[in-house]
Amino acid sequence: MSFRVVRSSKFRHVYGQALKREQCYDNIRVSKSSWDSTFCAVNPKFLAIIVESAGGGAFIVLPHNKVGRIAADHALVGGHKGPVLDIAWCPHNDNVIASGSEDCVVKVWQIPDGGLSRTLTEPVVDLVYHQRRVGLVLWHPSALNVLLTAGSDNLIVVWNVGTGEVLVRMDCHPDTIYSACWNWDGSQLVTTCKDKKIRILNPRNGEVLNEALAHEGSKATRAIFLRHGLIFTTGFNRSSERQYSLRAPDALGDPIVMVDLDTSNGVMFPLYDPDTNLIYLCGKGDSVIRYFEVTPEQPFVHYINQFQTPDSQRAIGMMPKRGCDVSTCEVARFYRLNNSGLCQVISMTVPRKSELFQEDLYPDTLADEASISAEDWIGGADADPQLISLKGGYVSQAQSTQLTVTKKSNVLDKMAPKAGVGGGGGGGGGPKSALSGPGSAGASANGSPVTVNNGTSGGGSTSPANNGTQQITIGGVSEQQFGELRTKFEEEFRKLKAIIVKHENRIRSLEATVKAMTDRGLTDAVDGGLVPAAPSATSSSPAPPSSLPPSTDDATHQQQNADDGGHYHNTSVGLDGV
Repeated sequence: MSFRVVRSSKFRHVYGQALKREQCYDNIRVSKSSWDSTFCAVNPKFLAIIVESAGGGAFIVLPHNKVGRIAADHALVGGHKGPVLDIAWCPHNDNVIASGSEDCVVKVWQIPDGGLSRTLTEPVVDLVYHQRRVGLVLWHPSALNVLLTAGSDNLIVVWNVGTGEVLVRMDCHPDTIYSACWNWDGSQLVTTCKDKKIRILNPRNGEVLNEALAHEGSKATRAIFLRHGLIFTTGFNRSSERQYSLRAPDALGDPIVMVDLDTSNGVMFPLYDPDTNLIYLCGKGDSVIRYFEVTPEQPFVHYINQFQTPDSQRAIGMMPKRGCDVSTCEVARFYRLNNSGLCQVISMTVPRKSELFQEDLYPDTLADEASISAEDWIGGADADPQLISLKGGYVSQAQSTQLTVTKKSNVLDKMAPKAGVGGGGGGGGGPKSALSGPGSAGASANGSPVTVNNGTSGGGSTSPANNGTQQITIGGVSEQQFGELRTKFEEEFRKLKAIIVKHENRIRSLEATVKAMTDRGLTDAVDGGLVPAAPSATSSSPAPPSSLPPSTDDATHQQQNADDGGHYHNTSVGLDGV
């Protein structure tokens, strides 16, 4: 007699439940682009979705409390000249989002608290380097303001968003780059390419550490780093059947697990939860979300269950663990869009009878604070991401402020003050969020002074620079810039006034000349008996000025009178004798 042993796992009974329609988002025009992207990005503050837009590219940003039917004229983020292909929220600042587009430009935006009241067209910074469309944007997990972008020009570029400068340029791919993913501490990068290969790169110099054939199919493949170093991939075999595999970085060509899943055309996007080691597979065009657990024992990737819906999905986004509801044992939350424009909210829950905080379900998770600066990272330093406990619920330690900076810097180029340095963001010796508390000020990572403006209209503020001096701003413009603008405007006004005075004198001179010519012509006509005399006209007419020189128009008039044989005498001759 044989017994089937059931595997012990606290996630064996995870189930998904869709929220009611009035708690979801409706009337969203999802992008119809054929690019393989999730088209959706979520963080604890906002939901961002790439939408269809005429005359360029745009995406909509909604606060989580703005549920229901979205107005057709809702404010968008619309500064791109071509369709937006990918968006990603900054993990260290919930108000900052990056977008890549077909116009070859990467833009970084700052979204105000409460969402947008009007269409946003001015980004914080434009990152211009790619020669073809940019289809992938990806933030570094632990370094502040480090952003990776990949384009159809087969280039991967790593940026320091704080200064808008390129840190690393990688050109080791011979064809289109399908996906990229950082490892846990950001020291390595895994990519998949149209040449069917998977590569592990050194992101600081672009060196290829290892490469191998990923999947034999010609359709798009995707790969992600797991927390403990393994690599999970999705793709297709030669028969166009969808597959997933688990690989070790030092043996990419020899998969630990390779499983055929089903037959479908949609690319599968692996969404990973590093706290629970759960992987959710969501395919574009699918009506199902499958989830697996990765464990050290065979078969290593365990199928748990699936969430089924009646309609197919067009886009999908996963909420970071910071935004999950720990009181209901929610371990994941998805925002799933279908072709009808409905954004459905799906909650993945582990059933528990106790209402206490479940520490086994919620280990310390990723925080919204950076571990190192961009300069430290490019210099060779690595650091694990900052972790926080969700006991009692997540409370953000960072407060968003509107920052104004000088030179090449932008709003993101600021680490919170260290211990002993004044600032409104609170104490603590470790690195803080990119945006510190209200009233805080300091120096940027590249040494340029940073000025904090708390959003008061017309107000000024000061910021201590490295040399001990203070830089004063008036409405976001420094005192030096204000003086230069004032001098420039005063000079323009002086020139304009001189031109007006010159033209006014000329007009007066011409009016007097015309008046004298008219009066003199009438007098000559009366003397010659051509017209009746008008006594009042001669007596009341003022004497014409004798100092006015004959003009070019007078000479022309004289020549015309001579040619036509006119009866009137030349008034220019008369003027000389007056």
